[in-house]
Amino acid sequence: MNHMTARGIFLLAMLSLMIHFFAGEGRAEKRIGVLLWNDEARYIECKDGILEQLKKEGFGEPAVRLMVGNAENSKAKMAELIRQFSAANMDLILTVGTVATIAVTKEIEDVPVVFSTVYDPVEAGIAKSWKSSGNNTTGASTRIPVSTLISTLKEVTPAKRVALLYTPGEKQTEIQLTELQKIKAQYQIKVIPIILSNKEEVAPTLAGVVQTVDAMFLTGSSIVGAAVPLIVDMANKAKVVTITPLADVVDKGALLGVCANYHLVGRLSGKKAAKILRGAKPSSIPIETDKKVDLILNMKTAKAGRFQIPPSVMKKVTRTIE
Repeated sequence: MNHMTARGIFLLAMLSLMIHFFAGEGRAEKRIGVLLWNDEARYIECKDGILEQLKKEGFGEPAVRLMVGNAENSKAKMAELIRQFSAANMDLILTVGTVATIAVTKEIEDVPVVFSTVYDPVEAGIAKSWKSSGNNTTGASTRIPVSTLISTLKEVTPAKRVALLYTPGEKQTEIQLTELQKIKAQYQIKVIPIILSNKEEVAPTLAGVVQTVDAMFLTGSSIVGAAVPLIVDMANKAKVVTITPLADVVDKGALLGVCANYHLVGRLSGKKAAKILRGAKPSSIPIETDKKVDLILNMKTAKAGRFQIPPSVMKKVTRTIE
């Protein structure tokens, strides 16, 4: 009798756990995949902003089930994560970074995709226009006109020769090169494209470059991101100004950043994701940029390179790195 009672209690406990589990399954109405190209600070900030906004909109855990993947700069790992997302029957996929977004949209066309930290989704071939993607995507862009960076650069130094460091195949870096080439006559500069395909190339490639240019434009290349301290050290010794549209690159040492606020861009993507989870079609939601632009100055680099920052620029600085 005691044995049967114990067995009955055990079965009742198991049944209770199963009911609780399936009730939890019922509450997790939406499955959301989150894919990052790597763990650069800008991507993490953006992802946190998206999830913060979703929670505010009522789509935080456990109301939704999140599957977060980091490709760690590996296209093979990214392909595997995309296969997992596809098999998991996601209700929505959030992508952070141009490379991750392009990879997902090439493979998945029947699930809404909301992207963030994408420089120019139209030029990258992700969307047909900013007003409507014409497909299963929408999102928020970190696009800052290259002309804004160059006008800021010209306030700091009368640069005539500007090297742009980029990585072929990383679309946002190629777009920035194209934009800079378009405005070179307007700003009376000569653009020197510098290809960096792996980290080992950085030092030997730049050894000659820093002797012949006035400034270096550091794009969002993953190779550049991994070698910023080395690049900046070489530039400082040659009195070459470094400028970038990426806040985390300034944090790592670049002199100046004219940057989007990644957390706010993430929040903007989160708002769009919430609309989709409530039933809106991605193509009905315009792609936007957040209006806030930060001008960041790395004071440590200014001192190391003995760069004089004019008062007109200092007035515009929104954040300094000491």
